Amino acid sequence: MSTPEKRDHEKPILETRGIVVRFGGNTAVNDVSLTMAEGRITGLIGPNGAGKTTMFNTITGLQKPDSGRVLLDGADITRLSPAKRARKGMARTFQRLELFLSLSVRDNVRVAGDILKTTTRKRFDLDARTDEILERTGLSDIAGRDVSDIPIGRARVVEVARALMTSPRLLLLDEPASGQTEAETEAFAEMLTGLAAEGLAICLVEHDLPLVMRLCATIHVLDYGALIASGTPQEVKDSPEVIAAYIGTEEAV
Repeated sequence: MSTPEKRDHEKPILETRGIVVRFGGNTAVNDVSLTMAEGRITGLIGPNGAGKTTMFNTITGLQKPDSGRVLLDGADITRLSPAKRARKGMARTFQRLELFLSLSVRDNVRVAGDILKTTTRKRFDLDARTDEILERTGLSDIAGRDVSDIPIGRARVVEVARALMTSPRLLLLDEPASGQTEAETEAFAEMLTGLAAEGLAICLVEHDLPLVMRLCATIHVLDYGALIASGTPQEVKDSPEVIAAYIGTEEAV
C-alpha cells in the first residue's frame, strides 16, 4: 500500500530505515521502515506481540537494533542514548504506567520540568509551566491528589502531561487510552488533535481502533515484527492483509 503524498507542512521528523531487532533466535522486528511527520498523528497498530513496543524502544534508544537506522531531522541518532534523544525533543509514555504513585499529580508533572532545567539549563517559570500543562491536559481539578488515588484512565493522562513538560517535538504514546472512560477518551482525542495542530508530531500505539482511525493521518501496521501495511485509515481498513491479521471485518472499526 502506498503512503499518501505529504504536503509541505508534513515534514518528516522521524524515520526508521530497515530496523531489525532480534532476541536470541527470535526476530521481534524485521526490516521495518516508517516515518512520522510534524503536525500529524501517526498510528502504529497490530496484534499483541507484533513488535510495536520494541519499535518504540528502538526509536527512543532503550533498545539497540541489530541493523537499520533511526533518523531525527535527517540525522542518524541510532547510537545516541535515551537521554540525548530526549534532549533533542523526543518524549514517550509506557504501556505499563511509570509514575511516582506517592506523589501528587502536580508533583509528577513538575518533576519533569525540574529535570529539564537541571539537564539543559533552560530558563522558564517552573510553576507557571506546570500550571499550563495541567490546564492543557485537563488535570487541574485533581492536581493535588496522589496519583495512587486517581482512576487509571486519568493516570495515563498524567504520564502524557509529564512528557509534555519537556516541550517535545515528537511524542510517542504507548496505549494511552487504555482504562479510559468514553468521556475521558473523547477529551483525550481533542487534546491530541490540538497538540498536533500546533505542530507536534505524535505516534500512537493503541488498540482502540475507532480512536486510531479517527485521529491518525497515516497508520503503519505490524504483524509478527513485519510492516504489512502503511497508508491512510481507509487504505488500512481496506487492506486484505490487515483484515486477516488484525482488524477483521470493516464493521469492527
